[in-house]
Amino acid sequence: MTEPKWTIPRGGPEEARRARARHFVELHQHGCFLLPNAWDVGSARMLESVGFTALATTSGGIAFSYGRPDHDFISEQSTPGRLDRDRMLCRVREIVEEVRVPVSADLEDGYGESPGEVAQTVALTLEAGAAGGNIEDFTGDRTRPLYDRELAVERIRAARAAVDKVGEPFVLVGRTDALLTQRSLAECVDRANSYLAAGADCAFVPGAADRESIARLVAEIDGPLNVVMGLSGSELSLADLAALGVRRVTVGGSIARAMYHHLRRAARELHDLGTFSYADNQIPQSELNTVFGPHPSELY
Repeated sequence: MTEPKWTIPRGGPEEARRARARHFVELHQHGCFLLPNAWDVGSARMLESVGFTALATTSGGIAFSYGRPDHDFISEQSTPGRLDRDRMLCRVREIVEEVRVPVSADLEDGYGESPGEVAQTVALTLEAGAAGGNIEDFTGDRTRPLYDRELAVERIRAARAAVDKVGEPFVLVGRTDALLTQRSLAECVDRANSYLAAGADCAFVPGAADRESIARLVAEIDGPLNVVMGLSGSELSLADLAALGVRRVTVGGSIARAMYHHLRRAARELHDLGTFSYADNQIPQSELNTVFGPHPSELY
């Protein structure tokens, strides 16, 4: 599980960004690593401060920070609904510009059904400085929860072409929500392999959290596998996942949801009881000032 050692070069910002992106590509070539998900600059800086050398964003966490729902079945979302692509990528850019580690972007379904729209989203993500991004096959339409397999493959192929056109290091992740929409593990494998064949660098199958399912996915998927922890309880540790052959582990919006749990608990205590015990567990202001102050000079 040891991550490749790297140092950010003493060149300009573009050289540093490219070095971070190359490092991110290398992380996917062997071993297993944890990629925690941030939703704003503060959460990203906090995660960076404890030693993570790469981060991802969470579309759910970003949406919640705007008071919006995460991408879900559209007909069941209340107004104002899903966060738009411009604001999502604006937040991605803000995070990229304020941390010194590579950032992978949660791009949901690419913010459009057509391969052309997906390609444009990926191109804009590269412009924002991200080192990677995932494209999922979830539609948000309960009558057809997943894009047809052929269309889903074309969307990944278009995303790959957009990456290749720019020519920068970038990890393209093909995500299938087959398990989350009550499809079979066999369909997950089929879709994941199709996305890898179409140009994805890594497959992502959310919903697989038990040892048997993950072991089968690792054995039958022809490329690196990302699994997400935190969607539900699991006794598997990062060491267990590494032993199973998982390449990358994310946590989705689980950290953001845990933060909102504490916020709601504090709010209810204040409103219902008029007491302040929630404040017994907090990070001192001086420590937060240190975390959010200038990066150590050796990282520039």
